[in-house]
Amino acid sequence: MPTNAESSSSSEQFVTLLNATHGRLLGFLRVMLGNNADAEDVLQRASMTIWRKFSEFDPSKDFFAWASSFAFYEAKNFQRVSARSRLHFDDELMQRFADERVTDLDQRETRLAAMDQCIAELDDAGRELVCEFYLNNTEVAELAQRLGRSPQTLYNKLNILRRLLGDCMKNRVVQEA
Repeated sequence: MPTNAESSSSSEQFVTLLNATHGRLLGFLRVMLGNNADAEDVLQRASMTIWRKFSEFDPSKDFFAWASSFAFYEAKNFQRVSARSRLHFDDELMQRFADERVTDLDQRETRLAAMDQCIAELDDAGRELVCEFYLNNTEVAELAQRLGRSPQTLYNKLNILRRLLGDCMKNRVVQEA
């Protein structure tokens, strides 16, 4: 029987690993289920299964890959028993979604780091405009009024900034690969 210290250490390790992969697991499930609320429900159920099976986890292995297999089967089960969902995918398509999403999520961290670096390279005005529009969801009309510019000017500037960021990210991702 595990001691309190071993149990506490195992619990902490589990929480740390689950928190680190929570966003990736949720994204993985969103693709398979097509709905954020369903993905969150399934992730809660999968998390319970992952916790029950955590003593079988090999720490030398990738936790996300291990945990996503439980999430995958929970999603398949949810699809089978859920009368709420109009989307019903066969097992082969679900497996394909899962495989493609894992590949995509593996590249997510690289893309996010590239985006952070590219945004940092923008001038202050460009960085502020991108952050206000994309992060704070500020309407262009409100930004235009606040900055004393026409909405069309801001749309044009945002298009230029999107192209700059896209080119920068392509270059950075290629360099990382």
